[in-house]
Amino acid sequence: MPFGRGTVAVVTYLFLFVFIGIGAVLALVAALAALGAYLRYRQARAELQENLTSEVERLSQRTGELERGLISLQERSARLPISISGLQQNLSTLQLLTGALAASLAQAQTLLSYSVRETVDATPLGRLLPPREARRTS
Repeated sequence: MPFGRGTVAVVTYLFLFVFIGIGAVLALVAALAALGAYLRYRQARAELQENLTSEVERLSQRTGELERGLISLQERSARLPISISGLQQNLSTLQLLTGALAASLAQAQTLLSYSVRETVDATPLGRLLPPREARRTS
């Protein structure tokens, strides 16, 4: 018994509908995988920036300690009976460099804190997260 035109059309439409459904399911799975990857990326990026911020803060504190130590050394070298001008010049150069390092670290700390706030709060998904104070306490 040969198939009529109507039967062939129905079977064709059925196959097309099944293929479109399979394609839609695959697209949904891919979209969910991409969303999961994006969320993992954001979490990793936030953790990295948090670690960088704390490391810059720690370096900034260490630079302050180094500056205080240099001031103490400079005062001691000024008290020496024999004036060692080369040592004093090197100490003042080192003090200048540590001051520049402290300023650079302070700028980096400011930029990182601004960058963290902007990237987390400005994204659409960032608006879904709890406020910053609630995130720190949890």
